[in-house]
Amino acid sequence: MTNEELLQIIEQAVKDKVTELDLSHNRLTTLPPEIGRLTNLRSLNLNNNQLSSLPPKIGQLTNLRLLDLNNNRLSSLPPKIGQLTNLQFLYLSSNQLSSLPPRFGQLTNLQTLHLNNNQLSSLPPEFGQLTNLQSLHLSRNQLSSLPPEFSQLTNLQSLHLYKNQLSSLPPEIVQLTNLQSFHLWDNQLSSLPPEFGQLTNLQSLDLSYNQLSSLPEEIIQLTNLRSLDLSYNQLSSLPEEIIQFTNLQSLDFGSNQLSSLPLEFGQLTNLQSLYLYNNQLSILSPEFSQLTNLQTLYLSNNQLSSLPPEIRELPNLEKLDLRRNPLPIPPEILGSKKLYEDPGDVNEILDFYFRVQDPTETEPFYEAKFLIIGEGGAGKTSLAKKIADETYKLQPDEESTAGIEVIQWHFTLPNSKDFRVNIWDFGGQEIYHQTHQFFLSKRSLYALVADTRQENTDFYWWLKVVELLSDKSPVIIIKNEKQDRQCEVDGGQLRGEFSNLEKILATNLDTNRGLAEIKDAIQLYISNLDHVGTPLPKLWIRVRSALENNSRNYISFEEYCNLCRVNNLTDRKDMLRLSSYLHDLGVCLHFEDDSTLKHYVILKPEWGTTAVYKVLDSQTVKQKLGCFTKENLKDIWKSGEYADMQDELLQLMMRFKLCYEIPGRRDIYIAPQLLSVEKVDYTWDDRNNLILRYTYTFMPKGILTRFIVETHPWIEEQKLVWKNGVVLNKDQTRAEVIENYNQREIKIRVAGNRKKELMAVITHELEKIHNSYERLQYQTLVPCNCETCKNLPTPYSYSLEILNKRLNAGRYQIECENSYEMVDVRRLIDDVMFQSDRPDKELNFQVARLQNELERKRDESLTHRLQDSKQQEKHIINSQSTMEFEKEIFISYAWGGESEQFVNQLDETLQAKGIKIIRDKRDLGYKGLIKAFMERIGRGKCAIAVISDKYLKSPNCMFELVQIAKNGEFYNRIFPIVLADAQIYKPVARLKYIKHWEDEIKELDQGMREVGAANLQGFRE
Repeated sequence: MTNEELLQIIEQAVKDKVTELDLSHNRLTTLPPEIGRLTNLRSLNLNNNQLSSLPPKIGQLTNLRLLDLNNNRLSSLPPKIGQLTNLQFLYLSSNQLSSLPPRFGQLTNLQTLHLNNNQLSSLPPEFGQLTNLQSLHLSRNQLSSLPPEFSQLTNLQSLHLYKNQLSSLPPEIVQLTNLQSFHLWDNQLSSLPPEFGQLTNLQSLDLSYNQLSSLPEEIIQLTNLRSLDLSYNQLSSLPEEIIQFTNLQSLDFGSNQLSSLPLEFGQLTNLQSLYLYNNQLSILSPEFSQLTNLQTLYLSNNQLSSLPPEIRELPNLEKLDLRRNPLPIPPEILGSKKLYEDPGDVNEILDFYFRVQDPTETEPFYEAKFLIIGEGGAGKTSLAKKIADETYKLQPDEESTAGIEVIQWHFTLPNSKDFRVNIWDFGGQEIYHQTHQFFLSKRSLYALVADTRQENTDFYWWLKVVELLSDKSPVIIIKNEKQDRQCEVDGGQLRGEFSNLEKILATNLDTNRGLAEIKDAIQLYISNLDHVGTPLPKLWIRVRSALENNSRNYISFEEYCNLCRVNNLTDRKDMLRLSSYLHDLGVCLHFEDDSTLKHYVILKPEWGTTAVYKVLDSQTVKQKLGCFTKENLKDIWKSGEYADMQDELLQLMMRFKLCYEIPGRRDIYIAPQLLSVEKVDYTWDDRNNLILRYTYTFMPKGILTRFIVETHPWIEEQKLVWKNGVVLNKDQTRAEVIENYNQREIKIRVAGNRKKELMAVITHELEKIHNSYERLQYQTLVPCNCETCKNLPTPYSYSLEILNKRLNAGRYQIECENSYEMVDVRRLIDDVMFQSDRPDKELNFQVARLQNELERKRDESLTHRLQDSKQQEKHIINSQSTMEFEKEIFISYAWGGESEQFVNQLDETLQAKGIKIIRDKRDLGYKGLIKAFMERIGRGKCAIAVISDKYLKSPNCMFELVQIAKNGEFYNRIFPIVLADAQIYKPVARLKYIKHWEDEIKELDQGMREVGAANLQGFRE
């Protein structure tokens, strides 16, 4: 906004006597003195600008009740700010304030003050004059102490001091007797003063991320506490007095050093959430069963090897996290290996655990996957066959493995049990490297075979691939010393970086030298894998044997289910769990999340993968630089074993991101890894480009070819694509994405009308690929925008991670290494990408629409048209409930008024088009459970949210939104329709909704104080 435009706005506002003015997000650098003329203003919003100072005339706005200056560059405040004596709400977070003027103490009517994310190292004594303060935010500053006058703020109810440098609290803190919420996390507190116990009105206390090794006895006086967080401290035990916190509803002792809990712990009967992750607990006492109101229990990363039967007596338990404990429960049941994601279903976890406690119903499982990897011609196939049969004679012209070959090998354990090894022999040609990611799995042992004659093995590359894709499964290196030619491998250096490297062994497979030692090592390491010996239900073992005895290459999923039922495995979830378990072990392949492949269980993995590799190895396809047709596939897959499954095999290739159908050219496909390496000829306007780079510590192969498949609907003219690069074109905006593999770099340039939106979609797609690797290390580099760098072909670049870190620490400038100018950090980021202001990092609305469009186009292309083939001959049956959810469209709305009238019209229109609409008034049913219905909405494929003022103030409507969000892909599944009375577009208007809910909570809390605690379990939530 120009100065002239601002003056016109001020002039009009004075004329209209406006009381609210929103000037946020306008990149204002200064305010003119005329701002002082707005004497009628009660609310002024200036957040997210670039103001470095305020004019003295600001003091003339004496009627102001709310002033929002968040996210500016203020390094000081004018003394005349003290004249704003009617201010009740003042927001100064995310500036560069290092001190406050003494006259700041004149703002005696302040009720809410936000000073987060500044550079305050101390507070003036006058700060104690702000005696009407009820909410004070001082987090993310540099405070090492609090002034004695701080104790005068006796009306404070909420105090935020987290992320400072406090090493102690003054005894005077006890005078803040009205405090209800106190946040002190991430300081340097090693102890609490005894007087702390006098803050008896505290309901929420957060002391996480400090250095507390003990708690004062006086803390037991805080009997009104409802939420206590002591995670990430150094507590080795809990005082028995903790049982007096009988009002506690949430308790977090995660990441401490607890080895046991006091027996009296069970007396905390109001607890609803208990977090004990990252401790050293080896046992849970039976008294746990007394926590009958417990809904959430997190125990991940402990040393629990058993559970008390009483844990089944917790009737309200909804979440149980037992991941990363030595319990006999398969990881699939415990939940995602990403601990930030929800754990598995509590009933399934406990049912499985107690089912396998009966030795007559279980059988130890002795089977594992052994994967042999390395360059082509290294001797992998020879090693596999020698392990299975030492008498096997090497063939001088042994054919290289095409794709993957699976061989079985059995040996006897010391306990006389038979151990089955599934040896996976991988083709070593580079064309196969991209698909390794689908088969390199955990619960496996790896052997990296190196040909000592050729000396062409990149040990670092192969070990890094295993580390990224297999959850650090153990690896042995086998030097294949053909003709006894030896070579040295620097084991010390490799072990220094790869802790999963177990041994380096040598062999001459022609003479069997070293073979016995290799087999001994394999037996040792594979029999010590975590899952080996785990008791599994005998029904699982029976089904697994029945699958093994089936001679077919694949069966339909319904046939698999029937086979399970014949063997008395009747629970559908158990069937899916078992297929996932066997998929991970390499026994069979079942891609449960693919719309086509989920209908089939591939019993012979090598059958499916070999079929896929036949296409990539086809001379016809290679000569056409990766282009092939349906007719080509008929010729490639003409043998009887593939003839009836050509559509599914093509889907398998798409699942592996190996090919895509060219839009507008039906049944013509491209395999991008076979494209020409020659860059396509095109012109590029390099003016006003957005530039972004990714650099990788280690770069796995196939990132760009996967990206090409994911974004293929937008390839310019479906021509500007080659093996190492692609040009996308969308809405008069072009993007060039090029991979320099030897430099471990991907570079992006975007030009045109919607640069930031297209850049956001590109980075979103690349991040999805990055996240498919366990520990991929890379940097996102943002170019400098200083005057010198703007004119350079290669500007200086900053790490996005470092820029965000500086922003969070309140450091808003950084030096350019080319010009030595100081550059604005926020602008560096904003110039290149959208920064979400949402805590859940959801995409910006415009970006989300563009992203949804890409996904829709991609789905149309990648989902193969089964109806064009022999669909009527294919017996495909799926779970009725799941199918129903996929077809249903739910409407979430507030009853009555304009909202319901609109929904009635929408309902009638969509029903007329044959679209099934689910809404509560019609589909809830007599005596139907409203909560269950809302949760059903959450699981639905698609939900329309009709947002009105009433909707935003309705607890039921908010619960429905939470259910939708909990089930993931929020932006992909929800379609908002905003009615005119929903005031959501201005920050000040949104504040009114926040205020509404804060008032609701206050009223509820006040009412709850007048009712016995025993009758309020779960009430507030």
